[in-house]
Amino acid sequence: MTTRWSRTLDHAGISDLALRGAYSGQRKLVARFARAEYTAVRLLLPPPVIPHIVAATAFMHHTDNLIDQGPVKERLAAADDWRQQVTTALTRGSSEDPLLRALTHTISRHPQLHEYVEQFLKGADVEVEWESFNGEADFQHYVTAYSLPAFMLVACLLAPEAPGGEYVTGCRAFIEATQRLDFLDDIAEDLAEGRIGITHDTLARHGLTPEDLRRQPAGFEALLNEQAPLVRAGLEESRSLEHHVPPSSRPLVRALIDLQTLRVGAVEKAGPALLDRSTRPPLAAALRLLGREYRAARRHR
Repeated sequence: MTTRWSRTLDHAGISDLALRGAYSGQRKLVARFARAEYTAVRLLLPPPVIPHIVAATAFMHHTDNLIDQGPVKERLAAADDWRQQVTTALTRGSSEDPLLRALTHTISRHPQLHEYVEQFLKGADVEVEWESFNGEADFQHYVTAYSLPAFMLVACLLAPEAPGGEYVTGCRAFIEATQRLDFLDDIAEDLAEGRIGITHDTLARHGLTPEDLRRQPAGFEALLNEQAPLVRAGLEESRSLEHHVPPSSRPLVRALIDLQTLRVGAVEKAGPALLDRSTRPPLAAALRLLGREYRAARRHR
């Protein structure tokens, strides 16, 4: 355990050795699968909240991994089994499983997380079963059932203990925009797996089908030029979140939105090349904005 991480656990009031080990295990997991986001959290948030953000993120990632691969029937069974394990841990207030031990302890410190854990698990079947969306209503249902509860696992820890309606509305604007962006950026991977996040109605407006996309149609650029502004508009709307969190959380909130804005630019620049591969935001620009927000974060400590 690194000295810096050990001090972070001390600041969070986590002294029990088994708990410290549980949180440390989740730290390694999150640092491995989401290094950029983990780095932003370590740089921009005050130490007492960092282990709890890590625990919530690890839980989200582990759940997503359990239901992400394999036949639908097996994934639904895995989701149901995991729901039962989590429900038992929530009822007991602890668990032998290190991930759930950390999660239940975080819930004891941040009770608002409990309802979002339940909502997220309830929406897991929606994540398992989706293959495409006929229209906007289907996409919105997916965001409501799965994407928003997933984001709220972390977002509820950045806000006051009882996040109000305006805060949740801002969170929805952010995650809806991010989900649209993910479906654009991941289109090559999704098509290879036999699914697509762009609605059939949207495709039809541009004279396209999923089969057309596999042949790299010229019409994809027009579709992208329609969807990217929707993403940008949602990200701009979500900037209201900054006014609903304490000053210590604002640098991270701004950074999350600005990093997604960089991704939009990368997606727009890629154009039809997205049908072959996903993008990465420009590293230099990402480092500059993280440096800017790090300086802002230090002023609040």
